[in-house]
Amino acid sequence: MNKRNIGSLYEEKAVEYLKNNGFTVIVKNFRCPKGEIDIIAIKEDILRFIEVKYRKNTEYGYAKEAVNKTKMNKIYNSAMWFITCNPVYSDTQCSFDVISIQGDNIEYIFNSFNSF
Repeated sequence: MNKRNIGSLYEEKAVEYLKNNGFTVIVKNFRCPKGEIDIIAIKEDILRFIEVKYRKNTEYGYAKEAVNKTKMNKIYNSAMWFITCNPVYSDTQCSFDVISIQGDNIEYIFNSFNSF
């Protein structure tokens, strides 16, 4: 299995996790000129821009540590693009979250980053 297929597999696991926990998934793999966002979902009137990270083990660090400042900036800019293209969400509270999948463990990190 190549990296893209592995990424897709774990993004689907993340979507399943979100749906099982009351989230409504709006878009998967949103792409725009500014970058991409793995999952855009909403729960409790909060629009969530979610990055999914997977690590088989901790040999190369924890999955959640893989979201660096450059990636955060791309996600933020992509989120602003999404909101501009979908003005129905312009007054909706937003959060930038991470789903960290380490082996079989799924961790949802709410508001993982908000300013950088």
